[in-house]
Amino acid sequence: MIAIQDDIVLDEGEIEESFIRASGPGGQNVNKVASAVQLRFDLRRSASLPQPVRERLERLGGNRVTQDGVLVITAQRFRSQERNRQDARDRLVALIRRALTPPRPRRPTRPSAAARERRLTDKARRSRVKRERGAIPDA
Repeated sequence: MIAIQDDIVLDEGEIEESFIRASGPGGQNVNKVASAVQLRFDLRRSASLPQPVRERLERLGGNRVTQDGVLVITAQRFRSQERNRQDARDRLVALIRRALTPPRPRRPTRPSAAARERRLTDKARRSRVKRERGAIPDA
């Protein structure tokens, strides 16, 4: 069990981890050892998270979420498999914690009268500058 918050706990059975070879520099170690971790978490079938949190998590996941709703996190910062595994889990927990807080609703605002006036005078000034750049008429 992975504690996310006091009232939310993630079941480790919902997380699937596989070990792959890391890319990048590292000499022979990179070619021989599968030290990178690919963590997979099925958002849509998770019983540990409430529905609104799952929807926000799917939006926050971006490119890391597959079409089937599986969040994929790849960790390969460290040389050891265990540290990469912990890094992937920490990143998952951080992402879930971000999804726990609902976004503040946007209050519609309007530009002030002074801001509108500034915009129009700047537009007029720019227009005049461009108009004066025109070709000089033959005299």
